[in-house]
Amino acid sequence: MTRVIGDISISLDGFVTGPNPGPNNGLGDGGEAIHTWAFSDDPEDRRIMREATVSSGAVVLGRGLFDVVDSPGGWNEEVGYGAGEVGKPAFVVVTSSAPETVRLTDLDWTFVTTGLPDAVAAARERAEAASLDSGKDLDVVIMGGGATIGSALAAGLVDTLTMHLAPVVLGAGTPLFSEGAPRTLVQRSVVTSSTATHLTYDVV
Repeated sequence: MTRVIGDISISLDGFVTGPNPGPNNGLGDGGEAIHTWAFSDDPEDRRIMREATVSSGAVVLGRGLFDVVDSPGGWNEEVGYGAGEVGKPAFVVVTSSAPETVRLTDLDWTFVTTGLPDAVAAARERAEAASLDSGKDLDVVIMGGGATIGSALAAGLVDTLTMHLAPVVLGAGTPLFSEGAPRTLVQRSVVTSSTATHLTYDVV
């Protein structure tokens, strides 16, 4: 069964970017520290990255994050979703308007202008189709930014929340949790590595 997973790296004080994020400073000042795990050689980090990529049937991201990853300094063959892993999922961007051009034309992009629930629904269709093709259940992953995952949680669109908790305090930046009704989370797993604590919760 296709699940919707919110997956994001976060600092100890709850920020998913440092201060002053933008297209040319995607993770904000000092924000790279919360993604150290994604580039480490720690076996647990590598396993978690590999398993997450293999199970991704479609990925949802907000327009702000798309502008970062599609910028000249954004994703490339070495840096990007699942870089170095097997295959690339479809990407669904929730936005008020589609961009005029896309740099990363080798990736499968869909732009949804009618809101986050429709973007998640479109991603679910893509993930379910990919599941049929592959013969195994694949998930929808909401990768960010923080406001997109926060809005999805508040709207009840997320089944599972995975947070990669980095041992860093940023002091300011983009918070993951800023509004919305209280949510109960059921802890599924805790995996520690040399660079992060990987936390997975069911959202009920």
